[in-house]
Amino acid sequence: MTDNTDLLRRIDRLESLDAIRQLAAKYSLALDMRDSDAWVSLFPEDVQVGGGKSGRKALRDWFDETMGQQFDGTSHHIGGHVIEFIDENNAQGVVYSKNEHETGVEWVIMQMMYFDRYTRIDGRWYFQRRLPLYWYATDLNKPPIGSRKMRWPGQPPYEGSFHDLFPSWQAFWDRAGKAHDAPVSEPAPLEGFIDAMRKDHPLPRPRVR
Repeated sequence: MTDNTDLLRRIDRLESLDAIRQLAAKYSLALDMRDSDAWVSLFPEDVQVGGGKSGRKALRDWFDETMGQQFDGTSHHIGGHVIEFIDENNAQGVVYSKNEHETGVEWVIMQMMYFDRYTRIDGRWYFQRRLPLYWYATDLNKPPIGSRKMRWPGQPPYEGSFHDLFPSWQAFWDRAGKAHDAPVSEPAPLEGFIDAMRKDHPLPRPRVR
């Protein structure tokens, strides 16, 4: 009986991993095809939108306004996806995304990652939260060398918070040229790789648009 219970738990974990990966793929497809109804359906009914607003209708309004103002077309390419379970109905993840945007006279390429929280409601997985963290956005013909790599047409450049989720980036450069004498940490637990890297570091507050 115990073995059967463990097997069912492991099967549920595998199915949940696949469902969460599908969330990221569906998000990109619905976004690029401008299907705002399909896009908001990937979030719970009471999704928090900001500015005191909540719900899928408010999120759809935000989507339609943002996509209509900023982009003629987009393509989002999903990369590596780390998923870890908090419990059987909640998980977190980090997923890379390489994106292209037609923005009038410029073709803007972007490298970013999302820090996600996922939740399962009535047997179905949803995004509870997506925190976008950007490394660069720049015209295809303009390498984003230097600081303030977020360079949208007609806007002052700014930082995108790509390295602010984990403290290791700043720590690496702070010790540049110095011996790294600290003992090597033990491998992180199976479901604790992200938290081990985060070390309770404060969440960044990136500019979204």
